[in-house]
Amino acid sequence: MDKQKLRILRSLFGNYRKVGEEFLFSCPFCKHHKPKLSVNLDKGAKCWVCGWATPNLYRLVRKFGNFEQRQEWKSFTNEIDINTFSEDLFGDLQEEPAPQTVDLPREFVSLANKNLPITSAMARSYLRSRGVTREDILRWKIGYCPSGEYKERVVVPSFNGDGYSNYFIARSYGREWPKYKNPPTARDIIFNELYIDWDQDLVIVEGVFDAIVAGPNAVPLLGSTIRESSKLFQEIVRHDTPIYVALDVDAEKKAMRLVRLLLQYDMEVYKVDISDHGATDVGEMSKEEFMQIKSGTPAINNDSYLLHKTTAI
Repeated sequence: MDKQKLRILRSLFGNYRKVGEEFLFSCPFCKHHKPKLSVNLDKGAKCWVCGWATPNLYRLVRKFGNFEQRQEWKSFTNEIDINTFSEDLFGDLQEEPAPQTVDLPREFVSLANKNLPITSAMARSYLRSRGVTREDILRWKIGYCPSGEYKERVVVPSFNGDGYSNYFIARSYGREWPKYKNPPTARDIIFNELYIDWDQDLVIVEGVFDAIVAGPNAVPLLGSTIRESSKLFQEIVRHDTPIYVALDVDAEKKAMRLVRLLLQYDMEVYKVDISDHGATDVGEMSKEEFMQIKSGTPAINNDSYLLHKTTAI
């Protein structure tokens, strides 16, 4: 039955590429130049660019197929060619979950203020030791907590696309342990989505201090792994954003899995190698040094990916 379905879909939308359990076709709605309509024969279809989606593939056949194709599809799927009242009225609209928001700690003091209390001295000294400038503090809205649950920690907030805080990183600059203490909430967010320009090169790094070094258009993974279902991955594919992968030296396998996933979706990908420059992560480098390495990084394709994977064994 799957072969029959694919044959009909191919006759409607042209050739496809298989990625895992998904089949990528050209989207008939937005007509993007790359195959962005992701079809799962059991779960439905979704376009990564225009967002059109349906759990029922017969809607595609009914809309774009001829009488014979519709009848053939129904013959082996038992579909009924009748629109339900709710489908006519609402299509495939589904209720979107409310965007995640978090409150910053009550004791949070912004280091972007002009007049700072004496308690900020240690936090500012720590940031200077990490190469964080006044401009970085202003851009990333960095602050600290002199007391409370996040006592003696530098706090870097994240803002979603609407400008609401949805996460924060709290890094100890004193004797508090563990080094990082973050809010007990989901990490499937796009860190500082508010400031990302999806039309420009985007650098993907491990942590927030790596992102500060990597430039204004960088996003940290927060230790997570990007999956196809993650918000960050979906936005990357939707915008067709060129990606520089610059993960820690000890995260080589994770970096290559990410490169492979992006290549499967026909994305423009660069793999930044910092292992030859005496650093274990981007945060240990200067901004100038990282930019020099980044500017000399060639794009990676399927052939160079296989070569890199072979030499890394």
